[in-house]
Amino acid sequence: MSTTAKRAPSLGVPSAPPLPDDLEALLRRLRLPHVRRHAPEVIATAKAQRWDPAEVLKAVLAEEVAGRERSALATRRAAAGFPTGKTFEAWDPAASSIPAPTQQALRTLEWVHRRENLVVCGPSGTGKTFLLEALGQHAVEAGLKVAWFTLEDLGVLLRRHRADDTVTKAIARILRADLVVVDDIGLLPVGHDAAEGLYRLVDAAYEKRSIAVSSNLHPSGFDELMPKTLATATVDRLLHHAHVCQTSGESVRLTQALNGAGVRPLS
Repeated sequence: MSTTAKRAPSLGVPSAPPLPDDLEALLRRLRLPHVRRHAPEVIATAKAQRWDPAEVLKAVLAEEVAGRERSALATRRAAAGFPTGKTFEAWDPAASSIPAPTQQALRTLEWVHRRENLVVCGPSGTGKTFLLEALGQHAVEAGLKVAWFTLEDLGVLLRRHRADDTVTKAIARILRADLVVVDDIGLLPVGHDAAEGLYRLVDAAYEKRSIAVSSNLHPSGFDELMPKTLATATVDRLLHHAHVCQTSGESVRLTQALNGAGVRPLS
């Protein structure tokens, strides 16, 4: 029987008295906040149901592990900097032009563990950013670290760290993540700093970390956005170990807007 089932309110468990001060202090010193929070309830339940001492120990340690996992997930999610919070719960595989087997293969995250890259390119509104964010959220939930950037973010980062010659260190900090996402390449003109930032990131991550990018252009057309030399060097490293998914079709956002599904009716 699970701990949750044993602690169900229908079993008439008495209200949990607070922990003795000395035990509370000991748990604080040991830095066991989740044990401290849940121990009174567990102890009350154990007394009412006559648990074996080993069951009590297992229950409070399980609460600590679960609490730490929740905290770690929240920390990874906040550190990733996702733009909207979209996950696969809201994703409709049938609405994407990417083949279903490919979608399923991407969701295994094996490509991240193999340090391979992902390029999703196609017209605006065809689900590129949604897919990358859902994959990023999925990776975070699987215990991986993710970092999310736009191309403009990389340009700002490069300018900020060029002043004190710490660009290399800044890129190294980004690559503490297992997966780095660069979103919406090609929507705006690319300044030299942003182009250099993308090259530095892709070069430093080559065969060491996974890079995922979304773009209106296929990477072969990146020389339309940035200096040809930088574009060639960037694409060469980006595509060497990359899965390229091309989206097609009408904009989902525009279709929803034309069908009146983009907003809630005014009351």
